[in-house]
Amino acid sequence: MSEPALDVRGLTVRYRDVVALEDVTVQVAQGQACGLVGMNGSGKSTLLKAVVGLVRPDAGSVAVLGGTPDAARAGGLVGYVPQVDDVDRDFPVTVDDVVLMGRYHRMGRRRRTRPVDRAAVDEALTRVGLADLAGRQIGRLSGGQRQRVLLARALAQEARVLLLDEPFTGLDVVSEAAITAVLRGLVDDGCTVLLSTHDLATLPELCETSVLLHRRVLAQGPTADVVTPENLARTFGLDARAEA
Repeated sequence: MSEPALDVRGLTVRYRDVVALEDVTVQVAQGQACGLVGMNGSGKSTLLKAVVGLVRPDAGSVAVLGGTPDAARAGGLVGYVPQVDDVDRDFPVTVDDVVLMGRYHRMGRRRRTRPVDRAAVDEALTRVGLADLAGRQIGRLSGGQRQRVLLARALAQEARVLLLDEPFTGLDVVSEAAITAVLRGLVDDGCTVLLSTHDLATLPELCETSVLLHRRVLAQGPTADVVTPENLARTFGLDARAEA
């Protein structure tokens, strides 16, 4: 058996006096898609940020492809698509400029764009269905299109592990279908995907396994076994036992 792509053990994260995650243990196999389900404030974003090295744990450990989150991020092995659009809509930057940012770790200190970088950008935009908008200013896109641009940026990075924070929130049907198809294709190609989502309808189609989170792991395993009415009731605070 190969080592897991993501290996989180006993993770605890606090924001001052607030416990965001407590003793969380999660493993995701290489080439697998895992859904992260929980209500707002349950710790989903914190877990993703801990995996990518943007949040430091108070206890426990995180390994990405057998190394540290910092090493994985520096090597471009892990890509992160945040929930909130982190691109200034008024900044005079085009779609292909944003996607090219995913290649920076491969360009060296002088950030010289090579033909291989341009080819990666073109391919990524084609995969998310936005090749015809490459030269458009980022602020002129819809919310769903901007989300697809951020996904294209991660694709251009050629990461082996992809983390997505609520990628389907507020999307139109076309954008949701496009992102789902791209993610399924990535998994089929051996990429590991961990995504947080409220879209329970898409979850069985996309994710082989799921983790239900309420600061602690309430359930994890095959999606069909884990995403049950009883477990969802606990996860979304409809059962006092979720706090027990």
